[in-house]
Amino acid sequence: MSNTSFKNRDIISIKDLSNEEINTLFSYAKKMIPYAKGEKHLKTLEGRILSTLFFEPSTRTRLSFESAMNRLGGRVIGFADAGGTSIKKGESLTDTIRMADAYSDAIVIRHHQEGSARLAAEFATHPVINAGDGAGQHPTQCLLDLFTIVTEKKTIHGKHVVLLGDLKYGRTVHSLAYALARFKAQLTLVSPETLRMPKEVIEECREQNVEPVSTTSLEKAIKDADVLYVTRIQRERFPDESEYKRVAGTYKIDLELLKQAKEDLIIMHPLPRVTEIDPAVDKTHHALYFKQAFNGIPVRMALLSLILGGRKP
Repeated sequence: MSNTSFKNRDIISIKDLSNEEINTLFSYAKKMIPYAKGEKHLKTLEGRILSTLFFEPSTRTRLSFESAMNRLGGRVIGFADAGGTSIKKGESLTDTIRMADAYSDAIVIRHHQEGSARLAAEFATHPVINAGDGAGQHPTQCLLDLFTIVTEKKTIHGKHVVLLGDLKYGRTVHSLAYALARFKAQLTLVSPETLRMPKEVIEECREQNVEPVSTTSLEKAIKDADVLYVTRIQRERFPDESEYKRVAGTYKIDLELLKQAKEDLIIMHPLPRVTEIDPAVDKTHHALYFKQAFNGIPVRMALLSLILGGRKP
């Protein structure tokens, strides 16, 4: 697959990329690791400007995109709080997009409304990357998650991946479940009954000839898991506070639970975490979530470089 297939592409959903394109991206991301660490230096996107429009809070996604662009020699403009922009005066999303499009070479957008990134892509002449649209898609998180599994486990095919927590509102696991099915992982979905994976996501997995197993029991699922992907119960996504309180704290990953796990189990989490992973787990060899978060930089460096036509390192 030629690197030129990425040039000027919008990345709104993981479905926008083929398996071959994802593998090409990962090959490029591996080469970016020493640059992401600052051990080597690049100027492949010197003179280019990235707009980061974050209508919702973000730490890792926003900062890793900014770090990625800076590591590539480019510059970043944008906002992390829409309250300080003309949106506060009533400016429409489409007009904001038009302005960012005029000021930069690519746009990264996070917005609380599902479908907002695709709308942005319709009005922008430059590439748009979805950094999360409500409970919808988060394709670059999915890419760095897949990259982490491939890096640690060498392959996704046949690996038993347990997705745990808020599977109803969690946009991260929606994209990831589908992508894992495409790469032929074995899937177990663990959640409270009220937070089960949406039927349409399960159906998408079935279309890839993967039948996810749904359960409420983490103890059973963890015993032969290769990857445990933990998500927090997202208070901000619940339309009813009482619904949140009924399920908050349902699952807890601690040292006692890990006694039942395989020696080479890896634990991942898109972060931020609240109480679902005991900090004592951080010191174990199972904990991969901070390395996973770092992987967002080389993956996003690779993606930005390919989309904006940067020279190879």
